[in-house]
Amino acid sequence: MTKHIYQWLIAGLSLATISCKKDLAEINKNPNAAENPQPDYLLTATEKITSDLYWGDANNFNSTLLIIQHWAKIQYTEPDRYIFSNSSFTSLWGTGYAQSITNLNTILQLPAEKANANYKGVALILRSWVFSLLTDNYGDIPYKEAGDIRQYLTPKYNTQKEVYFGLLDELKTAGASLTTGTSAPIAGDIIYGGNTARWKKFANALRLRIALRIADRESEKAKQVINEVLNDAGGLISSVDETARFTYTTPPQQNPVAAWFDTRDDYRIGKTLVDKLYALNDPRLPIFANKPTDATVTTYVGVPSGLTNSDANNLGFAKTSKPGSYFSTATAPAVILTYAEVLFGRAEAAARGFTTENAEDLYNQAIKASFNQYAITDLTVINNYTAQATVKFNAANFKKSIGEQKWIALFGQGLEAFAEWRRLDYPQLTAGAAGTLDGKIPVRFIYPGSEQALNATSYENAITNQGPDNLLTKLWFDQY
Repeated sequence: MTKHIYQWLIAGLSLATISCKKDLAEINKNPNAAENPQPDYLLTATEKITSDLYWGDANNFNSTLLIIQHWAKIQYTEPDRYIFSNSSFTSLWGTGYAQSITNLNTILQLPAEKANANYKGVALILRSWVFSLLTDNYGDIPYKEAGDIRQYLTPKYNTQKEVYFGLLDELKTAGASLTTGTSAPIAGDIIYGGNTARWKKFANALRLRIALRIADRESEKAKQVINEVLNDAGGLISSVDETARFTYTTPPQQNPVAAWFDTRDDYRIGKTLVDKLYALNDPRLPIFANKPTDATVTTYVGVPSGLTNSDANNLGFAKTSKPGSYFSTATAPAVILTYAEVLFGRAEAAARGFTTENAEDLYNQAIKASFNQYAITDLTVINNYTAQATVKFNAANFKKSIGEQKWIALFGQGLEAFAEWRRLDYPQLTAGAAGTLDGKIPVRFIYPGSEQALNATSYENAITNQGPDNLLTKLWFDQY
């Protein structure tokens, strides 16, 4: 009798657990989610949400652009001094999982008659990009169990190596699944206007990016992927026009940088970048920065990184340079992956001996592509720039050559510039003057505090594998 009672008790507890899990899943449903989701609307919304996430304040100009010293703060300087907490980096995690990945998973799960193979291929590419942003900055993350709260209320974390390897496979699959022509049209695509040939190139460009991300750890895998990409019939981004970008329109759909500067005035161009551009006589300086509004100041004036509030304020709002108007207009695009980045990647692959391409030629082409991106097309100007001893490609230290020029070319793309600075270790930056990390610079994001409370076991396992959950713990890809 006792045995039967025990069995019924276990069965009852099991049913209660299942019911509880179902109830929690229902509680956690997005009340704003469409009951009858349409792939084109979901695609437009996700591209906008993710572009804002990539280009907006929390993950870009209030964190990574400060860390890699493209921008600096003239007031409220705490983030510029590396004063971050586990609530500082909730945006990338929360929006990335709850909105971007959830929306893209919805497209992937729609029946074929509602979302054709091209919708699903594009969704898989975009999802891979979002996952790459998450692992680039946090390290180990929920990946294989992410985005399905009904099945995984507390998803396990995958190691960064597992995530990168998985994304390389998914991007290969996604690119191969896309068809060109009119047989499977897609609507709602702001990035490429439904051009699946360009989505194939973007998928391959992301594969190249991730392959280089793992190159110091898994060189043979990186070499294999890069050669697959170079030989793939889908090709790679091959012109400035093919750059992956989200194009904003007029308010309220404006660029988030423009939206910020409409009401706030607490950012300036970083002195580290201004000094470098002056030293190289770089024609991108007038694009990256505005001259101070004080007419007596005739040069571009950058703000040193990591000042105290009082020291920053004392420099004068009118006597320091804001980031260039090019980036703060309402219709300025959120640039995601450029032709220049692809060329720098190919140059690095050649310099590492992964390919037989000409590293120096590709490096020079990359600089030219970055200039062309900003309508600087005078060949004399470009050739004079690349001929400088401080710019010329150094095959013996390709990380320095590529690292410094890529850092400049990635201006405005804080998340990507932060990843590449950690990977290539150039330029060699000095910590902010009043930084709080004993002369060190952050090398990762802290996990959101909610993970400790809601997914404690997975969180603790990640810490055991990766190291302390602080700003100075190097991630797996950041070997040197």
